[in-house]
Amino acid sequence: MSAPYVVRVAEDLADREACFAVRKEVFVGEQGVPEDVEYDAYDAGAVHVLAVRADGVPLGTGRLLHGEAAAAKNGGDPAVGSLGRLAVTRQSRGLGVGAALVAAVEDAARARGLAAVDLHAQTHALGFYERLGYEAYGPEFPDAGMPHRAMRRPL
Repeated sequence: MSAPYVVRVAEDLADREACFAVRKEVFVGEQGVPEDVEYDAYDAGAVHVLAVRADGVPLGTGRLLHGEAAAAKNGGDPAVGSLGRLAVTRQSRGLGVGAALVAAVEDAARARGLAAVDLHAQTHALGFYERLGYEAYGPEFPDAGMPHRAMRRPL
């Protein structure tokens, strides 16, 4: 039996719009993040990944920042990418979509020659990322009004 979804790099405008729709549903709708905070200047240069069902319904998304954009978020190290905006629709949680999206972001980071991936995890999601090999470092901090911790995983 094939997987109930596929994960791919968002290559065209329709894919990008699907990524943004998932983010709006999860971050703006569910978590109350203001839209002007959710969408930022980093979106234009980021690698976006998208999980979709066979019928084309988007299930989740994430993005990879690399180069100067990532260095601005990870303390200045150009060899470290920044995973962010990982979102899975409510009805798709528990299907492995989040882990598949993280793997796709890590693959994109490896393809760009990066040595590690950093992320800023909402504290309730620390266990999810720890199971995927990420380790928290530094103090808790607020982002969009929610507590976060920085995490890193060498590739």
